[in-house]
Amino acid sequence: MPSVTAMSTTHEFAGVLFDIDGTIIDSTEAIVENWRRIGEEIGIDHEVILQTSHGRRSIDVLKDLDPSRANWEYISAMESKIPSLCKNPAIEILGARALLETLNSLHTPWAIVTSGTNALLNGWLNVLRLPRPQEVTVAEDVRIGKPDPEGYYKAHTRLLQQSGGGEVKDVLVVEDAPAGVKAGKLAGCYVLAVTTTHTVDQLKAAGADWVIPDHRFVEVRRKDESQGTFTFTFNNVY
Repeated sequence: MPSVTAMSTTHEFAGVLFDIDGTIIDSTEAIVENWRRIGEEIGIDHEVILQTSHGRRSIDVLKDLDPSRANWEYISAMESKIPSLCKNPAIEILGARALLETLNSLHTPWAIVTSGTNALLNGWLNVLRLPRPQEVTVAEDVRIGKPDPEGYYKAHTRLLQQSGGGEVKDVLVVEDAPAGVKAGKLAGCYVLAVTTTHTVDQLKAAGADWVIPDHRFVEVRRKDESQGTFTFTFNNVY
């Protein structure tokens, strides 16, 4: 079990799996504009769509709203446009870039598991010039999206296979949405949630092990003389 002192907690992990939208970046403006345009096309108020779309694959959203559009050709084309829909399409979550750069400098295994398509993920990474993950699991890679654990389970398995077989087998998921928190827990991971899109109570109710404001409150170091163990400290934990 992790050790807890005051508002900080420390735990050892073999690696990290990140969601991207709402966790590494905030693309709310572009996402709202995307669903506004789609809503106009299908005759549904985009505010209604936004009530249930966050953290879910677009193909799953459209299966409920307009099954004729729920195919990968349409979804990929739609999502490829999102990074260029607005003048300021996305901002980085505080501390995210520094955390990713730290993980790279320590050679910590990390991956992205997203409900977005490969076209959307690559679009954001290119536009914002963010560090590239070692592995990705995107919407097209799973049969069912979050909160189903398939994406995180696959990524969890690959990460442990590539981590060199160290003693520590725990994997950390970093999320912002209840659907993703539930998926991470069902995949057998610990979950750290950031309060960028949902409240502390919502994230805890979904099962998050720890909740923090953003990535500025995460510290990482390699465990002494360890080939595959990394010590994470979370500060200002709710």
